[in-house]
Amino acid sequence: MALKDFLVELGTEELPPKALKPLSIAFRQGIIDGLLDARLDHGSVETFAAPRRLAVRIKDVQDTQLSLQETQFGPPANIAFDSDGNPTKAAEGFAARAGVSVSELKVAPESEGKNAGKLMVVQTIKGKPSTELLGDIVQTSLDKLPIPKRMRWGASRVEFVRPVQWLLMLLGDDVVDAEVLGLKAGNTTRGHRFHSSGEITIASPGEYEGKLRDAYVMADFAERSALIKEQVTAEGEKLGGEAVIDDDLLDEVTALNEWPVALAGSFDEDFLRVPPEALVSSMKEHQKYFHVMKDGKLLPNFITVSNIESKDPAQVISGNEKVIRPRLSDAAFFWDTDRKQKLESRFAKLENVVWVNKLGSVADKARRIGALASRIAGETGSDKALVERAAQLCKNDLVSNMVFEFTDLQGLAGKYYAEHDGEHADVAAAMVEQYMPAFAGDALPATETGTLIALADRLDSLVGLFGLGQIPTGSKDPFALRRASLGVLRILVEKEIDIDLGTLIDYALEGDWQTAPKADTKATLLEYMLDRFSAWYADENIPAGVFQAVRALGVTNALDINRRVKAVFEFSKLDAAESLAAANKRVSNILAKNGGDAVTADVNSDLLVEAEEKALAEQVSAKQAAVAPLMAAGDYSAALTELSGLRDTVDAFFDKVMVMADDEALKNNRLALLKQLQGLFIGIADISLL
Repeated sequence: MALKDFLVELGTEELPPKALKPLSIAFRQGIIDGLLDARLDHGSVETFAAPRRLAVRIKDVQDTQLSLQETQFGPPANIAFDSDGNPTKAAEGFAARAGVSVSELKVAPESEGKNAGKLMVVQTIKGKPSTELLGDIVQTSLDKLPIPKRMRWGASRVEFVRPVQWLLMLLGDDVVDAEVLGLKAGNTTRGHRFHSSGEITIASPGEYEGKLRDAYVMADFAERSALIKEQVTAEGEKLGGEAVIDDDLLDEVTALNEWPVALAGSFDEDFLRVPPEALVSSMKEHQKYFHVMKDGKLLPNFITVSNIESKDPAQVISGNEKVIRPRLSDAAFFWDTDRKQKLESRFAKLENVVWVNKLGSVADKARRIGALASRIAGETGSDKALVERAAQLCKNDLVSNMVFEFTDLQGLAGKYYAEHDGEHADVAAAMVEQYMPAFAGDALPATETGTLIALADRLDSLVGLFGLGQIPTGSKDPFALRRASLGVLRILVEKEIDIDLGTLIDYALEGDWQTAPKADTKATLLEYMLDRFSAWYADENIPAGVFQAVRALGVTNALDINRRVKAVFEFSKLDAAESLAAANKRVSNILAKNGGDAVTADVNSDLLVEAEEKALAEQVSAKQAAVAPLMAAGDYSAALTELSGLRDTVDAFFDKVMVMADDEALKNNRLALLKQLQGLFIGIADISLL
């Protein structure tokens, strides 16, 4: 069995730049999976992706698939043969179906388990030549690509993300005799659209990227990306600054170019009066330019990546400068126009902007945010006036010209306009901070005002949408309520806002809603939000049992929950934790079987007979006194560390003392002692769940 390198390249019209990288990864994985299913062993795998091609090269693919031994079982032997040992119709039928003679049938031994005693036949299925399988493997891989909308071209019924122009498929030096997407496989590819002409013959997989490089195509995505990053960085240094290279933009530019050449251009310095984010957005989103910074300030330059190696690069630069000028002029026009009226004057326009059907306008939402944030400010000691002013302005930039054109500037535009109008610095900051955290790991608001606006905004959304029954299910979360929930929890915990989550939901429910929320909104939302803690702690590698031990107490204060979870997590690492957790589980079971909540914690010291129960009673009393001030201060870690000292005493008690004594008085007294012991731990968490 020979080993040969396999190469497949699909040539197309320009592939969507944002889709190129994920398509190439999926194409590679699909072929690997196909080879595995076809029983074709192979070596290393390389992926190539460029605007006009997807390609995969695999080392050491078997030229013949592995043979397969297949065992078929038939009827029981006592049915397949009569008393004289002659085959019955059952045996003959099984042999015919298996394609063998009756004499080749065997009886399955005991090692075959439930099939023991049945007729069996073991056949070797000879592997097919790889060339007969590779076409279907490639086709199946392409069919499985994550393409939301496929297209057809000409009169063909074939569908793909873009029209397919050529198909190269080699196994070793031989063309694979296959048809994929309506194209017959060959051994030719095409080079750069402008720097190369005609077809290029690839004689073997190993010369693929070399032949393409000669034709001005750098086929390796990662290599092109590294080159672009190097060139752009160098151009930024030539300009005396530092080029800002965003990973997403780098991927997109890499997907747009086969032969990248970085060129630096400039624009009128007058445009620098416009907020830099607007200029960067215009350059990045519309033109795919990299911007340049120096000492924290935007330079009047850009770096573009051309897909040609021009003999007159100045002409290319000039063309790009002409293209960017009207874009930046638009941004400057919007900036100048918007500042002619104060940010607060735009509030009236929000009355006509529907937030969510049945939940009112964006103006209604802003008013609810103001009322809720002000209520929270009263409890946290924050400046109510600043909070109410920020709420009045926080959504106004949504109806500005700048945000209408550059939607990613919502919040930022409001901040600049608020600063221009002379608003308080915290109010201006809140225009941006209301959207924080925007994603997992994002920073939280820095100001108290921004913190409360961000908190109130999310609570308002959660209460309103849950009130309409818009609860996320499975992967469907159109209003990003999971993210909003985690945002609320992060703000409460990391900003140490000591207000019960149930209380906050009550405050939000008091808002001026067009449609009354459902009766069970609070309970449903509270349960949903607390469930989000599970994912949070999973990300921190805190075992699920730790959170469940705290959750079992019914605590709904997010800050308090987090303190307890962290304390229980540290406690769970102690040597005494496992023993005490087991003891608490035993205590819970005993109490549950003997009255549960009805059991009192009143211990009669005169009924303490055994030395071990006297020691436990003494220790419990001492720990109660030691733990009480720690619990009052919320120092759960110190409290659990203190309680860990009970281990030996508790173990000795269960080893030597019979709780379920025949004497009813002794039994009840020992149950009361266990009730006291349970109370020490249950005040922090139900550690029996650890």
